[in-house]
Amino acid sequence: MNDYKNIKVIGFDADDTLWVNETYFREAEEAFGRLLSDYETPNKIDQELFKTEMDNLELYGYGVKAFVLSMVQSALELSNYNVSHKTIESILNIGKNMLNKPVELLDGVEEVLKALSKKYKLILATKGDLLDQERKLEKSGLTDYFHHIEVLSDKKEANYSKLLGHLDVEPSEFLMIGNSLKSDVLPLVNLKANAIHVPFHTTWAHEQVSESETNGKSYKTIGSLRELLNILD
Repeated sequence: MNDYKNIKVIGFDADDTLWVNETYFREAEEAFGRLLSDYETPNKIDQELFKTEMDNLELYGYGVKAFVLSMVQSALELSNYNVSHKTIESILNIGKNMLNKPVELLDGVEEVLKALSKKYKLILATKGDLLDQERKLEKSGLTDYFHHIEVLSDKKEANYSKLLGHLDVEPSEFLMIGNSLKSDVLPLVNLKANAIHVPFHTTWAHEQVSESETNGKSYKTIGSLRELLNILD
């Protein structure tokens, strides 16, 4: 059983932990599939877009802008460079619509942050596009609950190790909370820090992990952020 009595700093992931995000990407992929339906089946379009995203990840990083660039590249390749200017414009508009989405907080988020911020130092540790994440945080109305905001280029052990050093906190004093086992849980467990998994109903394929990767790893899974109030009371 995990013991959280030494925790001083709690890190929260943002997308799909505090607010809805992945749902909008799924909707965008469906819209993209409809735009290119003259060239390929929806399944093939999905596969090719994901492959392009993975190829571009090191170059573009995460977030909506990277996603739009990959959609444009996929549209050109899938159409054998016959895609119309109008379709390219529609792809750009898919991206703009994503960036203009309202920030929809998940259940209990503000109540939990308000309560925990009285006892712990809270930080936001997210990855993605800096401008977009700052915009979402501003729209969310949650800024005041966080002592520190960190937008990471990736969420691997090295990134977290650097973050903990910057915060001057020991791994045993840090707890990370997020929806992704790959990004928010396993790197922390490997660093001997603490992590709590709060699954979201939709997970990007790139964030999925196999059972063998989680075997023997010590972390807790909860159904809702509200459960934190009992665990960390």
